[in-house]
Amino acid sequence: MCGAHQPMTVKTLHIDAPRDEEVLVRIVASGICRTDIDMWEAGGIEPAILGHEGAGIVEETGRAVKTVKPGDHVVLSYQSCGRCTACHTGHPTDCEHFWDLNFGFQRLDGSSAYTAAHVRGHFFGQSSFATHVLATERNIVKVSRSLPLEVLAPLGCGLQTGAGTVMNSFRVKAGQSLAVFGTGTVGLAAIMAARIVGASPIIGVDIRPKRLALARELGATHVIDSRRTDVSKRIERICGKLNFAIDTTGDPALIAAAQSSLAPGGRLAVLAGGTDRELPENRKILAIIQGDSIPQRFIPRLIKLWRDGKFPFDRLIRFYPFEDINRAIADVENGRTIKAVLRMN
Repeated sequence: MCGAHQPMTVKTLHIDAPRDEEVLVRIVASGICRTDIDMWEAGGIEPAILGHEGAGIVEETGRAVKTVKPGDHVVLSYQSCGRCTACHTGHPTDCEHFWDLNFGFQRLDGSSAYTAAHVRGHFFGQSSFATHVLATERNIVKVSRSLPLEVLAPLGCGLQTGAGTVMNSFRVKAGQSLAVFGTGTVGLAAIMAARIVGASPIIGVDIRPKRLALARELGATHVIDSRRTDVSKRIERICGKLNFAIDTTGDPALIAAAQSSLAPGGRLAVLAGGTDRELPENRKILAIIQGDSIPQRFIPRLIKLWRDGKFPFDRLIRFYPFEDINRAIADVENGRTIKAVLRMN
């Protein structure tokens, strides 16, 4: 449970039983995403339960739930309503209720399963920094019981966003060029996906030598330390202009460098906030959410790629006991850990 700029605290709370369309999940593990940290630092929501990269075991289902049953292993992702035009046409990231369902800290009807506890929950339809959560069939992905849930947990947001931007949003083809600005979880997922689809060159940009070295191991053909090199000039020497660029940093200088490096018709994805913009010569800046992924389709695809040895995202993970959540957050913020995953006791 969090309060602005205060250490996270672990408390015993009451959560209501699942409604007809809800699923009670015992959380086995939860990734820590940059969005969790940003929300905690911003404040204004305390006391609240964060977390939105959960994985666990179904304990109870509402009467209307048909796709999972008690005992099933599941990965949790973002929430969508399933009723609006965007959801019905296969675009749940454009759900007209996306903001309310994922950042509203309540159900869509304004109610909460945590009223008796006087805290806010339902973050991304889960609030997975907890031993138990309520989710729905819209943000649950059933997975094999033979797979390690603690490894699969971070697939529901950061990894899905990075890989999905390459594979779903951009649909990068073999031989097309891509630069990724920021080689954290999202950026490295994009680099791994770019290698899978045959992009070339694949350029990783960061300020941490160890992360740049890992980017090379995971698929980058070139890396650039933006503290030491003029990024735009270096990209020009490597490939002239870019077909695609992805910014995960939100740094205006790097976004400007990415924009200036785009070829006519090129696309820049801004994943740290922003809006779509048209640029001269049919270039575009796109604010992409969750890699335009449908979790029930894309997460199983990523799991298969991981099992085939093509998407080794487990190399990014460091595990922490749930009670060490504050140390895990500190390690992410200071760069010691790329993807922290909490194990529930």
